[in-house]
This record gives sequence, C-alpha cells and structure tokens, in this order.
Amino acid sequence: MKIKHTILLLVIALWFLTGTANAFVFTPQKVAPNVYAFIGDTGMRTYENAGMNANAGFIVTAQGVVVVDSGSSYLVAKAMHQAIKHITTQPVKYVINTGGQDHRWLGNSYFKEIGAEIISSSKALADMQDRGAAELTALQPELKDKFTGTRATYPTHLINKMETLKLGGEDIQILYFYGGHTPGDNVVWLPSKRILFSGDLIFVDRMLGIWPFSNTRDWLASFAEIEKLQPLIIVPGHGQVCDIARAQHDTRDYLLLLRNHMRKAIDDGVDLQTAVDTLDQSAYSYLKNFQLLSGGNANRTYLEVESE
Repeated sequence: MKIKHTILLLVIALWFLTGTANAFVFTPQKVAPNVYAFIGDTGMRTYENAGMNANAGFIVTAQGVVVVDSGSSYLVAKAMHQAIKHITTQPVKYVINTGGQDHRWLGNSYFKEIGAEIISSSKALADMQDRGAAELTALQPELKDKFTGTRATYPTHLINKMETLKLGGEDIQILYFYGGHTPGDNVVWLPSKRILFSGDLIFVDRMLGIWPFSNTRDWLASFAEIEKLQPLIIVPGHGQVCDIARAQHDTRDYLLLLRNHMRKAIDDGVDLQTAVDTLDQSAYSYLKNFQLLSGGNANRTYLEVESE
C-alpha cells in the first residue's frame, strides 16, 4: 500500500512539474501610482521567452484597466491578465496596440474574449493585415505549444492622429505621429503624469532593428514629436524604464549616426559595401544584439537614403 501511495505522489508531482513548466509568470514593475510595466526579454524571440522580447504594461483607473500591448500570443496575454488581477479587481476595458509587430498585438484574441475593446492606429491595422499571416507562420514553429489559441484578431477602434480615453478620472492619449520601426507605431501618453509608453519608437539597452518595413526618416520625425512632450518617465518598447536622455542616446542618436553617414556616402558616390565597411558603430557595441543587427541596420539605411 505504501508503494502504491508513493507512486501516486510521484505521478502527481511529475504532472505538476510538467504541467507548470511552460506556464508564464509576469511580474509587473510599478512605474508610478497605478501605472505598471511588463519588462520583456531583450534577446530575440525564443521558446523560453514565449516570443515576448518586448515590453507591455497597464494603467489602473477607478473604472477599469487599460492594457498597453497584448503580448506575443494568446497564452502570454492570459498570463499578463493573471498578473493584473493580482494588482486590481478592475476589469480590462481597453487594449491599445502600439504597432503591428507580433508582440504588440497577437494576444488580442484573449482580451477580446474577456470583453476588452482593442484600439490602435489605422496604419497599424493595415500593417497587421499585411504582415500578420507571416508573423503567425514564423512564430508557430518557435513557440510550439506556447502558441496555442493564438490567432489574428484586429483592433476595431482606430485612430488617425490622436484620441483621448477618459476613464476613471484619467486622461489617456493615443498619439500617432509618422511611424518608424513599423508604419503604424503609435504611443500612449499620460499627460497628468508625463509618462510615455513609446512602443517600438524607443529602444534602450538593446540595439534597435531596421527592417524592410521600417523608415528611419519617419522614425526620427516621430522621435522629435516625443521630445516635444517632454516625458519624465518612458516605458520603452524594449529595455528598462528610462528617461528622455537615455532614449535619445540609444535610439535617436544611433539613427542619426546611420543616416548622416549614409547620406554623406551617397552624396560622395560611395557604394553600399564601402559605406557599410567605413561606418563606425562601436559606440553602440554595448547594446544587446549589436553583432546580430548592426550590419543589417547599416545596409537597409543606405538603401533607404539612396531611394529618397
């Protein structure tokens, strides 16, 4: 009888360990009273980080919660909600997608199921519709069982330039400038607290990525609009919560380095390979993923500036 009891306990323990091994646990970081951030991994998308290599967050009001970015999958969104419920009993009323990258919106289906309204810019919606199928196809083999339940669920409440949500005495502004990292990048601004959720317009601690759908000229124009807001606290799209000076160094100044070098190279008739080889990016070698992304960033910036 003792042997049977011991075996049963072992089976239960094994089930518990395997059943929870893939569970997501998110710990919100308090940014200010009633404002929280989920700080994601600064590496690339992996099975271990459930594709959540980006930041998200939420704002608690007396009439409900506003989530900023729904995460990389249905299960990630569900785990984020579990963490929110440890902070407040208020329901999630709105989810704002700050852009069309997978980790900004692929958790929408979970939040829609619980009755939240999904908001984003009209250009982000177009980007999601254009690249969503490819994003789903790319993540499925990497995330495997952690991608269960994930499907493309688009925002239904669209903005073009600016809209203010008034909820529980809090004004929450959704602002679209010019895009940048993706065409639909928008930000969430809390004017009373001067807190900004920047989405992918700001990267710190890790190197930003410039992709075929990115536009560095628009990115810098959007950054200039962010500077006009004079935020005190920034929850960047990637990296630790920061101030504007850190954002300027890790994002704006790096983009300026790329564009200024490539503009001069093109004006001087220098070919792409030579322009890339003579670009000194070593001042940013401390950023995570530098070796992986710096070469591609230089190549794509040259091609972009050449086409202007």
